[in-house]
Amino acid sequence: MRLLNILKEDNIIRVSPEDHLSHVLAKLSTSHDAAFVFDDKDKFLGVISPYYSAIKSSHPGNTKVINCITRPPKVYLNFPISKVCELFIQSKIHYLPVFSIDDRFQGIVSVRRVLSHFKSMPIFKIKLGDIARKYNRTLVTIKSDDSINDAFHLFKEKKFSKLVVVDFAGKLKGILTYYDIINFIIGPKNKKGKANKIGNKSSFYNLHVKTFARSYVITMNKDKELVDVIDVIIKKKIGSVIVIDKNRVPIDIVTSSDILRYYITKEKSGFFKQVSSKIDRLLLKKET
Repeated sequence: MRLLNILKEDNIIRVSPEDHLSHVLAKLSTSHDAAFVFDDKDKFLGVISPYYSAIKSSHPGNTKVINCITRPPKVYLNFPISKVCELFIQSKIHYLPVFSIDDRFQGIVSVRRVLSHFKSMPIFKIKLGDIARKYNRTLVTIKSDDSINDAFHLFKEKKFSKLVVVDFAGKLKGILTYYDIINFIIGPKNKKGKANKIGNKSSFYNLHVKTFARSYVITMNKDKELVDVIDVIIKKKIGSVIVIDKNRVPIDIVTSSDILRYYITKEKSGFFKQVSSKIDRLLLKKET
């Protein structure tokens, strides 16, 4: 498949280098999103990424875009999909700029557009329970009554962008993302009902996780397949699905990045070449 087939050329979030960070972040919804910065001559300058601008660098909301631009890796039209997947994972940005061979901006490519390409591939018909066992994955959770300070320590230690929230019995209560918390610190959006609960920074860190956790999450049981996760991520425009057992106890979380890694692993193992070779042999046998 050619990258040109999943290129997005319109409805791109474009911002000016003179805009304020809070104004730009208000246009985005997750830590993996990106706004594309162009000057007055329509020259591409870079992106504003919540992960780099608000989480990693902690720029205040009134910082001008020109002072917190991230220069993402460039994707070229001749790149294979596996290379694009690697750049998504390495950059932690789910929207990357695409250029022609002569370095002219062509548009952008997104993780969800790549996942749409994956839906028809048989390699994703693997059960979610098998993935957890195969890769020896251990789920990191946090209790709803733990403090935001506890959450920050986990985010920093585990280098995750989201945590699964459980009650005292270990049952699923929701999900807490780093971006949701950072949003309250730099204030790019008007969060009615919660803003008054924050107070000063010291009291903010003492608040319970349940104050900020999202209670609405998409769940699946371990007998569902990875292709089902891809389908719901695309349809619901979300970044992850939580795998639960029959008692609603979370046992795994499958993210968009996990799906990209799985594809890369399969390609590096030679899986696609083996399948192609097998098909060629079958066709040759049929012809003779």
